[in-house]
Amino acid sequence: MRHCLPLVRLPAAAAALCLWACAPMDLPPRASGTAPHDVYEAQIRELDAHLTALGRDWITAANRALTAPIEVELPYREARYLDPAGAAAVAYRIRLESGQRVVARVNVAGATHADVRLFLDLFFWSDANAPPRQVASAPADRWELDYVASRQGDYLLRVQPELLRGGRATVTVSAHASLGFPVAGRGMGQVRSRFGASRDAGTRDHEGVDIFAPRGTPVLAAAPGRVTRVTTDRAGGKVIWLEETALGRRLYYAHLDSQAVRGGTMVNRGDTLGYVGNSGNARTTSPHLHFAVYWRGQGAANPSFHLQEPPGRPAAFAGDTGLIGRRARTLANTWLRALPNESAANVARIETQTPVQVLAGAGRWYLARLPDGRQGYLGVGSAGRLDPLHVATVATASVVRTFPASFGFELDSIARGQVVPVLGKFGRFLLVRHPNGHTGWIGSAALGSPRPTPSGG
Repeated sequence: MRHCLPLVRLPAAAAALCLWACAPMDLPPRASGTAPHDVYEAQIRELDAHLTALGRDWITAANRALTAPIEVELPYREARYLDPAGAAAVAYRIRLESGQRVVARVNVAGATHADVRLFLDLFFWSDANAPPRQVASAPADRWELDYVASRQGDYLLRVQPELLRGGRATVTVSAHASLGFPVAGRGMGQVRSRFGASRDAGTRDHEGVDIFAPRGTPVLAAAPGRVTRVTTDRAGGKVIWLEETALGRRLYYAHLDSQAVRGGTMVNRGDTLGYVGNSGNARTTSPHLHFAVYWRGQGAANPSFHLQEPPGRPAAFAGDTGLIGRRARTLANTWLRALPNESAANVARIETQTPVQVLAGAGRWYLARLPDGRQGYLGVGSAGRLDPLHVATVATASVVRTFPASFGFELDSIARGQVVPVLGKFGRFLLVRHPNGHTGWIGSAALGSPRPTPSGG
């Protein structure tokens, strides 16, 4: 982790670190919100730091992350390097059901909340042709975001540290139930009639779930809130309506044997509202609670996603943490995959000895970028450290480039007769270490026959 002061704290010192000579380029529209990320971007613009290479890259990286998110399945844990010098930003595409609670946490190795301001923002992505809509953000000094999805769909979670800060980080994203279970001592195993089931010969659908339990079992408040109605009707029998304080969900309890609260009562999660029965049109069935959830303006939602804790824990990273944020090399012919699993679509076939940039690690996979910019997942057993393969003598004076192509930027030149370590290959180019310490690409035809690597590499 670098301990340089960020731009907005010491503008004069940070400005000296920027490349003022770089010509301004077009930037995305100015952020216009009160989220910590938006406030920070506004500070950057107010100081005219968006005209510098560093400030411009930070703003551009934030927007680019949302256009190229990494698709992940929850629960997910990733080891990643957030480069302090590289305006690092990353976004994860996740799928949430209405009522699921998503929790995202980031830990930066060797740093405290006082050392690094980290921006976590969540966006709802309803239309690939429209920009995502921000729905939540975390305080910049907490590194944790907690949100209950009111709509089913794709969400983008963006993680970005402030300028000149970062380091090795662990990102964990998981989904959880957002309500307490409404029947004491029971769980999803006691749900026998689920949401959407046909009712009354197909004339209507079941708008809740039926949770079976012995008569008299306590019925509990699934969230803190206010009891808005305590009544009796022909269909639901003895019913209670509870409006949640925080999110405004309306919770419906029906077929009670008896009610234990009055309208207007404020309750906490877990308080007893009444007792299981079979009143109303449930007189011919065993005692159970009909429980329903209604989002304001949306109608009934499937309570199962509000109540059920998803199974599984995020897999621990099984690779080499020392490779995260560095170049590595493939150890065999392999596939680069779109997702971290064997059944995922193939992105590219990779030959052995191909150098890759390891961006992150999750479970038994590395997220890697090829020299041509494509990225995907490699099994942790298929990549290793970038030690020299052998040395070779330069047969023809040549240019060392930043990219394995004739249009790659010129990094240096190398004279005939010089001896260089060869680190890997990609197409017709070899990755070599120049005698002055630079690493770059040279055409394979420019090198002579390989020689054994000297002791010590």
